[in-house]
Amino acid sequence: MIILKSADEIAAMRRAGAIVAECHARLAEWVKPGVTTQQLNDMVADLIARRGGTPSFLGYRGYPAAICTSVNEEVVHGIPGPRRLEEGDIVGIDIGVILDGFHGDAAYTYPVGQVDAETRRLLQVAEEALYIGIAQAKPGQRLSDISHAIQWHVEAAGFSVVRQFVGHGIGRSMHEDPQVPNFGPPGRGVRLRPGMTLAIEPMVNAGTHEVRVLEDGWTVVTADGANSAHFEHTVALTEDGADILTTLD
Repeated sequence: MIILKSADEIAAMRRAGAIVAECHARLAEWVKPGVTTQQLNDMVADLIARRGGTPSFLGYRGYPAAICTSVNEEVVHGIPGPRRLEEGDIVGIDIGVILDGFHGDAAYTYPVGQVDAETRRLLQVAEEALYIGIAQAKPGQRLSDISHAIQWHVEAAGFSVVRQFVGHGIGRSMHEDPQVPNFGPPGRGVRLRPGMTLAIEPMVNAGTHEVRVLEDGWTVVTADGANSAHFEHTVALTEDGADILTTLD
């Protein structure tokens, strides 16, 4: 069941999203060669706590950390730990925050120092795909119009979109209906309406779209070992289109 949100509920989600956005703004400074993924987790967890929020991910189905840190061929759900980031790595960092009973959720993939040209292109295309998908999130469109726009942009650039993991509705629960795939034909699925709140999140692989889950039960990696990039925003649908809730005003 899709839960439409009131103006007050969307405002609450925006407040949660602002904490997520602040964390990502700080991570742009914190991500650098030599830092461990655990250190990044701890700094983000501290900032969330100081802003009065709670990490959405910590304890969710047993997940052991406040954020997800996915390095290079890791697609999503990488667990922070002692790994030190190295020059030329990329790291996708996914952050969820609960504030006053509502969630905000956003991800960004950061270059660590200087990365090669093809990796820069992967990051650019994946981030562009996010905003191209968001541009389709407006009343009157079908849900799969978002999916198709993302897939078309990614594949036109020679990359692939992950099929096994998708975006989702969000609100009082971190995962609500509907699922938001990053692939598929246009013109299908539910018709988009004001009050819908979605987490749109392209996961873009440099090689095959196939993935597998490591023995830790969480970390998703590309099947061929190629790099992957992940970008995400939480948006609310209004009469005028998508309003991004995970940005700083």
